[in-house]
Amino acid sequence: MRPPKILLLLAAAAMVAPGGAAAQGPIKIGFISPLTGAIAAAGKDMYSGCELYWQESGWQMAGRKVEVVLEDNEGNPATALVKLRKLVENDRVHMVAGVILSNVAYALVPFIEAQEIPTMYPINSADDLTQRKRPKWLIRTGFSAGGNMHPFGEYASKVLGYKKVVTVGLDYAFGWETVGGFHQSFEDNGGQVVQKLWVPLNVQDYSPYLSQIKKDADAVFVVALGRWTLLFASQYAASGLRGRVPLIAGGTYTDEHVLPQLGDESIGVVSAHHYSAALDTPTNRRFRAAFEKAYSRIPSFYSENCYTGARIINEAVRAIGGKVEDRPALMAALRKVAILHVSGRQPVLEIQPRRVPEAAGVLAGLSALPALLRSRPWPESP
Repeated sequence: MRPPKILLLLAAAAMVAPGGAAAQGPIKIGFISPLTGAIAAAGKDMYSGCELYWQESGWQMAGRKVEVVLEDNEGNPATALVKLRKLVENDRVHMVAGVILSNVAYALVPFIEAQEIPTMYPINSADDLTQRKRPKWLIRTGFSAGGNMHPFGEYASKVLGYKKVVTVGLDYAFGWETVGGFHQSFEDNGGQVVQKLWVPLNVQDYSPYLSQIKKDADAVFVVALGRWTLLFASQYAASGLRGRVPLIAGGTYTDEHVLPQLGDESIGVVSAHHYSAALDTPTNRRFRAAFEKAYSRIPSFYSENCYTGARIINEAVRAIGGKVEDRPALMAALRKVAILHVSGRQPVLEIQPRRVPEAAGVLAGLSALPALLRSRPWPESP
């Protein structure tokens, strides 16, 4: 599907009685996503999820047409801020959605708050956005990095039986918070993180970091996504560590946005996340079938979370009768929507351990392991 063209709709608006929803013109949503760069595949999946929902809804909310102004932030905070300013000041959108990387997410908050523009992050997992630095004009409907990994830290210790783990994380907010959630829970349940290695976002070669991994580690816990996953997977195998030191990971490492591109080196990796296309429920079977029909690829958590995010926007807009020009009312309505896993401002999610199986078609999906966990916030109070 192609992104919708921006329509003026002046003729259609003139045919509707004054005060009607169509007379107010279309609802404009600015969508910021990394469509180029290291995580372009994830960024495209994000928009595809939203696009699928709007397509199914006939590109309408509360009787008004929906227009999406799509902007590529290249995964760069400075670029994202320029694009956000354009959306708000030039395109005059009614609200903004999107964003993956946590450094981008944090960087946009001051402008969002100053402009009082309703904003949704359907994917981003920056912990402090719902913990210590809660913005007034922003909601996050996806997950929290630390919260998702708290149950997995316990799982790694109690179920997988690991006692000593080395962590390898991307050196920015998402990496810190994901490792932090795993670390705390793993050690609270009897394990020990014996070494932490931090890798810069511009990494091209993981070998200097892999060579430092302690030889007595029971497992390596890695945080990566997109291009970083592909680099790490191939170089972990080439280093000789694969087969000697088991690999466990945050959910983005084996997410479907990158899984089809991984080779045999991904087989046996255990990760945990709140969504996989392998989830066997009626709702997911319907969503997966619709997504595959529309895009000829398997949905990732980026597409599912953004599909859900678009649905939340629709529910909020319907609740206020389409009057999106009333920003406080729109923001209040967004906070009140409760569907699927959404509970107020911070989702409580079912976290499913999963393993890349040794079977035909392995790179098309994941195999769920027999345990269901729940995400939880940090035990410290905000």
